[in-house]
Amino acid sequence: MKRVSVELVPRDEESLRGELKLLQRHQDRIDVINIPDLLRFEIRSWQGAAMAEDYFPQVMPHIRAMDIDLSQELPMKEYLRMHDIREVLVIEGDPPQRMNHAVYPTESTDVIRKFREEMPEVTVYAGIDQYRSSMRDELYRIHRKVQAGAAGFFTQPFYDMRFLEIYADMMAGMDVYWGVSPVMNTASQSYWERKNNVVFPSSFRPDLSWSIAFSHQVMEWAEQRDASVYLMPIRTNLEAYLEGVFGGSGQSHEEAAGR
Repeated sequence: MKRVSVELVPRDEESLRGELKLLQRHQDRIDVINIPDLLRFEIRSWQGAAMAEDYFPQVMPHIRAMDIDLSQELPMKEYLRMHDIREVLVIEGDPPQRMNHAVYPTESTDVIRKFREEMPEVTVYAGIDQYRSSMRDELYRIHRKVQAGAAGFFTQPFYDMRFLEIYADMMAGMDVYWGVSPVMNTASQSYWERKNNVVFPSSFRPDLSWSIAFSHQVMEWAEQRDASVYLMPIRTNLEAYLEGVFGGSGQSHEEAAGR
């Protein structure tokens, strides 16, 4: 496998450092820490990434395109250089809940290009939302991001190997981190269905054992193809999930796939 990235939400410094220490138990299997930029928390993604550098050498903050004023220099530029952060993931971003947070009509392609111009030493990744619209429309967005300078992509989580393989065929030759995220209950499943338009396979179960087994399946698939994996352990028991993914076998892959 190329690389394994794990996303950690920077709720506060204490909890983030606690989770980073937990991840260190599996440091031989984890290559990079991704830090999302969530405005409801005080810690910005690049600040959380600097904290993560105390535990892992490779970190990647998320940069929200709608926060970037194209008429000004990148606001996190000097901070990234000060902490020698060499990779970022540019996403569109969700509108802020607080009205006093300024946003701009900036697109991901604009910010990717801006990083290429102002911080050529930084490797810029872009997001893929395979549930946003048609595959044709998403492929057009992908090509635009490549033209702007994106070196690779991170997907939204997959829950069906058949769908993942279709996207893998469409993106042959590109550097892609294939997303996986546990879904622990029916409320979370409903959220993914309503908010992100996910269609779960008939074999899906919203529990830890299914999520671990599917993660194994994706990682074995990536191992065979020298691809990368993006683990997003959102709202789950991090220790149990990581132990299942890296330290246990979970249920059989045939069970996970319903075969």
